[in-house]
Amino acid sequence: MYQVRLGKQVLKRIERLPFGVQQKLGNLVQDLRNNGPVLPLWPNFSRLSQNKYHCHLSYKWAACWYHEKGTLRIEVYYAGSREDAPY
Repeated sequence: MYQVRLGKQVLKRIERLPFGVQQKLGNLVQDLRNNGPVLPLWPNFSRLSQNKYHCHLSYKWAACWYHEKGTLRIEVYYAGSREDAPY
C-alpha cells in the first residue's frame, strides 16, 4: 500500500473545487493508495515525465502527482482547473 500525501496548495484548493470533483479527488487518492502511481483507467491519464503523472477528474478539472522511484510515497501536487495545470 502506498502512502499518499496532498501538497499544501492542493489542501488550499480543495475547498474551491465543486463537491463532485472533491469526491473524485478522494477516489483518486484511494486508487493511488491501493494501486500505485500508474492508473491507466482514469480519464486522460498520462505520464508527464519519468516521475510525474496526471489525469482529468472531469472535463474542467485535473490532478497531478509525483512518485519517487523505489519508494511507496506519492504526492498529489496539483488539483484544480485544467487551464491552470502545470503541464
